[in-house]
Amino acid sequence: MIIYDLRCDHGHKFEGWFQDRQAFETQRSGKLITCPVCGGMETEIVPPSVMQLGKDKGPAKKRTDGEVSPLKYLEQLHRQIDKYFDDVGEQFTEVALRIHRGEEDRRNIRGVTTARDEEVLREEGVPFVKIPVPKLDS
Repeated sequence: MIIYDLRCDHGHKFEGWFQDRQAFETQRSGKLITCPVCGGMETEIVPPSVMQLGKDKGPAKKRTDGEVSPLKYLEQLHRQIDKYFDDVGEQFTEVALRIHRGEEDRRNIRGVTTARDEEVLREEGVPFVKIPVPKLDS
């Protein structure tokens, strides 16, 4: 199975899975590939947005197509979390339970939990999402 990065004639990027290059060409010529965003059927293979290094371990090539790197997305996500979520630190479980039980006003919170805290939250039916915080270079 080969995964190709594709682009429709309206510029939307998406991926397609094919048995081989011939399978892609057959499906493309038969108008069997459609863009999931606009439904366009004119597609082309584009270079992947993530490049893997070969045996030479040479430097990765810089993007020139205007795409945002995964690191930039992660940085943007963390900026949004910092801006729109109250940091309750190690009190996350207690505050989340009070909000869940209606003892506090609903609001977005962020903080730290232990494995035991997460188990308690799951048992109580409190929805939460764990987002790892990597060390980002400035």
